[in-house]
Amino acid sequence: MTAPAPSASDASDTPDAPGASGREPRHHLRHELRAVHALVHRDLLRLAAQPVHTALMLLQPVLYLFVLGGGLAALIPNSSLGTGYQTYLFPGMLMMTVQAPAVIVGVRLITDRQSGYLRELLMAPVGRPTLLLGSCAGGTIVSTVQGAVLLGLAGAVGLPYDPLLLALLLAGMVLASFTVTALSLSLAVSLDRPEIFHMLLGLVMMPLLFLSGGFFPLENLPGWAHALAAVNPLAYGVDLLRRCIALRVPDQATTVGIEWSGLRPPLLLEGALLLATGVVALLWAAHRFSRPE
Repeated sequence: MTAPAPSASDASDTPDAPGASGREPRHHLRHELRAVHALVHRDLLRLAAQPVHTALMLLQPVLYLFVLGGGLAALIPNSSLGTGYQTYLFPGMLMMTVQAPAVIVGVRLITDRQSGYLRELLMAPVGRPTLLLGSCAGGTIVSTVQGAVLLGLAGAVGLPYDPLLLALLLAGMVLASFTVTALSLSLAVSLDRPEIFHMLLGLVMMPLLFLSGGFFPLENLPGWAHALAAVNPLAYGVDLLRRCIALRVPDQATTVGIEWSGLRPPLLLEGALLLATGVVALLWAAHRFSRPE
């Protein structure tokens, strides 16, 4: 007896069938995107389930903005900054708001590895870089959401609720959140203890904030600090937000921020450099994360 001829449906499922090779990449891509979506959804559920934690994270920049900013506003004349001190401080507080939850993504990666949860994730039929991308996307969205809450206080510091201005600031926060999250992950993939991660953050994070121009103009810093600010991603994030404000509120003069040999880089170039820093950090983290443990 001869074997029955394969049906059309059987033939289409074979690797050599016409169209099968085209469907396989689409099927694989769908799996990867679903994994990213699941990780982002997990982070959003965690954000919604922890309102007290979110409020406490927002408390520090709010106190800086209204207590520190309000106190120093009476001592610092507007002529020295071109605007009121609280208005000047606002971009720095937006940056502080988005960097805190972005950094926590790195801490969570280490604790997930210690608890065994990461090992369970690695059993999913998706690539390791996809899992890292999902963590980065979730951290970026959560950080931006928290920054958007503080953005609602723009009117309290003298900024108008101009839709285009708010959109520009929101876009700047997305870019800054992505970069800080990617840098946090690139550090976390090389560490296995959260204590070391926290110690490094304590040594690095506050100096980066003070060298970002968020609290006082970079032009008032000594020469050696200018060189550090020129390679500080937080400084580019703060300067980007401050220049977005200057685009829509011309009467709010902006102080000099990042300079290269006395020249100020274009706004789009600053944004491109910030994005490139995040992409390179994420690619390096994905490379490290893909190595077998």
